[in-house]
Amino acid sequence: TRIDDHTTASPYRLQYPGHRDSEPQFLFVMTAQSLKLVGRVAIVTGAARGIGRSIVQKLANEGAQVIANDLDAVLLAEGVDKQTQQGLTVHALAGDITEQATAEALVSTALERYGDLHIVVNNAGYIWNSAAVKHTDEQWHAMLDVHATGPFRLLREAGHHFRQQVSTDPPGRLRKVVNISSIFGIYGAATQVAYSSAKAAVVGMTKHWPGNGVVIMSPSTVSPSAISIPAS
Repeated sequence: TRIDDHTTASPYRLQYPGHRDSEPQFLFVMTAQSLKLVGRVAIVTGAARGIGRSIVQKLANEGAQVIANDLDAVLLAEGVDKQTQQGLTVHALAGDITEQATAEALVSTALERYGDLHIVVNNAGYIWNSAAVKHTDEQWHAMLDVHATGPFRLLREAGHHFRQQVSTDPPGRLRKVVNISSIFGIYGAATQVAYSSAKAAVVGMTKHWPGNGVVIMSPSTVSPSAISIPAS
């Protein structure tokens, strides 16, 4: 790949599926970075490990200023420290995404620290398994809270700012939202009735936003399969 003066080469670790009996295998890919996100501000939840941490890395490599959020404050700080040592602009803000105060803090921090907000990635989540007839109310509400209610609160909070920018944004520019769902939100999965239902709710919520009265954002849903990450 040709690398011009305004681009840099960056290695990416993409986890290769199918190695359940050993340490996760990684495929290294060299890509050209366009820095096309310079001047953009992003929020990424569930950013301490796995998919979320990789998303933070990618956005920051492309020039974005990123607010990284996770419930695990220690692991989040370790990852952000490594990213800032690479010269990337990433700020750690630990907190429980199921709480309204965390959604408010993420948006206010983006605006106060970087002056704007352009991208929201709702990635935080986990799986709590058991047979459907053994699912407790606690399991059900926990899955809905982290996968559906938390993202809704963050988008509601960010949406206030997005709407205010409609009159000043260039014509055709939409703020970007990426909600991480799962193939289980589409097809379901044994022992995961609450998780699958919550991830299906993410799909439905994403479909709502373009028709909410004012076209202020371009929403997308990503539905990955199982992904192996190193134990922490």
